[in-house]
Amino acid sequence: MPLIEVQPDSDFPIQNLPYGIFSTQANPSPRVGTRLGDVVVDLSLLDDEGRFDKKYGFFADATLNRFMASGREVWREIRQRLIKLLREEQASINAEALIPANEMQMHLPVSIGDYTDFYASREHATNVGIMLRGKENALMPNWLHLPVGYHGRASSVIVSGADVTRPCGQVKRKDAPLEFTASRQLDFELEMGFFVGTGNELGEPISIDDAHEHIFGMVLLNDWSARDIQAWEYQPLGPFLAKNFATSISPWVVTMDALDPFRVRGPQQDPTPLPYLKTDSANGFDIQLEVTLQSARMDAPQTISRSNMKHLYWSIEQMLAHHTITGCNMRVGDLCGTGTISGPTEDSYGSLLELTWRGEKPIQLSGGEARTFLQDGDALTMKGYCQGDGYRIGFGEVSGRIVPGREDK
Repeated sequence: MPLIEVQPDSDFPIQNLPYGIFSTQANPSPRVGTRLGDVVVDLSLLDDEGRFDKKYGFFADATLNRFMASGREVWREIRQRLIKLLREEQASINAEALIPANEMQMHLPVSIGDYTDFYASREHATNVGIMLRGKENALMPNWLHLPVGYHGRASSVIVSGADVTRPCGQVKRKDAPLEFTASRQLDFELEMGFFVGTGNELGEPISIDDAHEHIFGMVLLNDWSARDIQAWEYQPLGPFLAKNFATSISPWVVTMDALDPFRVRGPQQDPTPLPYLKTDSANGFDIQLEVTLQSARMDAPQTISRSNMKHLYWSIEQMLAHHTITGCNMRVGDLCGTGTISGPTEDSYGSLLELTWRGEKPIQLSGGEARTFLQDGDALTMKGYCQGDGYRIGFGEVSGRIVPGREDK
């Protein structure tokens, strides 16, 4: 096989080397791979052939969990060996370990024990607050003091490409009787997700200074939301059925070592957070994000939003430190979502709720259709990348297509 060529606009240059779980028709056993350009590298085969400094064993697993549990020292050891192997020894790699990306199937990369979703974008929280409470009371009193979050449902986290069934539930429209129906206000939420690599013992919080050591990597995340179901159910305890039916993530987990060069300072935090959340580090990330929508009648997707993770008010390290300050024990494979990432301009909002301002300003699609919320047959795709000097660190994409729910069939 000739040396792998990587185009400058590829999401997967040698500076990236994300991890995922894949299988092929020739070998249907899910296993660990990394990606370089349009080629997936079978790490289980390299491990079997002794191409690492020692035998690891966990690359033959159907999840990344054992690899993640090995800790940051091992993560870096493996990353450095892969960079050397693929830069200097590529010609000697067994051709069977280099598989064209279009020949493999991707699987959920991690066995997820718990999933927590935060609400960390000031722009998003403000927009939603204005809709619900008016400008004067947009942010709740606690919002500037802590990363607000809720516990989601790990069992319904799905990998990119899986269809999303429109949920059914109780809906109470203004001046109308309560009804059980398929959601009419199905929405997306543009988020990033991060995986806990190494956890903490019950009763021992993770400090803000050590939080980065516990985070293995990040993925794109779409926390699908049924706004009409949520409007009726969320008081007093918050989201439940409106969020538990599906959360989509991208299949490649991009490591923090690959993302560290793209750290930036986040927004100024005022008032100053309490000491357990206070940090002087550059804990934001310059990750450019894009959302496209393609209806069943359209020939090509249309971009409906562009945002950036650098807009997040609360950092992922602050989210993790806050999550554990009670002594809550995080475990290998736990997933945390950032919450919707909205920017300061109308074209950078991270949900249809905001883009259409609660349905008052429909989005006009290229084929003559309009959208306030998602309809059956709509395909929604999110992409994200960090732009370097002559290369980019990308996440691939997370996509899903809406299919009819029980009440629609």
